[in-house]
Amino acid sequence: MGDFTPITTLEGDAQFDAYVASPEGEATAAIIVIQEIFGVNEGIRRKCDSWAKAGYLTYAPDLFWRIEPHIELDADVPEEMQQALAYIPKYNQDQGIRDIEATIKAARAALGGTGKVGVVGYCLGGRVAFMSACRTDGDAFVGYYGVGIDGLLGEQHGIGKPTMLHIPTKDGFVPPETQQAMHDGLKDNRHVTLHDYEGLDHGFAAEMGNRRVEDAAQLADKRTADFFAESLA
Repeated sequence: MGDFTPITTLEGDAQFDAYVASPEGEATAAIIVIQEIFGVNEGIRRKCDSWAKAGYLTYAPDLFWRIEPHIELDADVPEEMQQALAYIPKYNQDQGIRDIEATIKAARAALGGTGKVGVVGYCLGGRVAFMSACRTDGDAFVGYYGVGIDGLLGEQHGIGKPTMLHIPTKDGFVPPETQQAMHDGLKDNRHVTLHDYEGLDHGFAAEMGNRRVEDAAQLADKRTADFFAESLA
């Protein structure tokens, strides 16, 4: 359904690729899908295609393009998991947020300059989605099992649009004390909604592979779909 399209950086000095999936009819809103540490792989492309089928113009920017463009890794292959983890310290998140802003800008332009743009991310992308809520002019934000959000709570004053976080309580990358800090730190922020998923681990809503927990993934995705339907209308 989709294909890769170049996006120009905010500085205008380079381009990076994004997978773009378009709906059959005219889109009135767009969704930016932010990858996990495994690149814009088949699972992320499938998520984009699903959003396009729901009527949204959808982009998945290649976060790691400055390190190695177009990586595609499988979380179920131990060697590829280690390769993916090695990209994290190399990835400049502040620079990456500017790439998300550039993608939002491109999506708005494709919508004629007036449509709303939502952002949804997974794993590292869940963290970047929260950072985007704090730093970009997107219209709605969703993070699935975002890592290290407790260290970003000081930025939450920048959140002015609806934001939702999905938190599995047995997340091996987000310990209980971090989850509690998120709940305590965000409980008074009227823009933020948190959903816990008891007993589930990181990656439960992956589109494919061994990590997926079908019932919980469908519940989280239904909440996200309803959230975007309201926030991007």
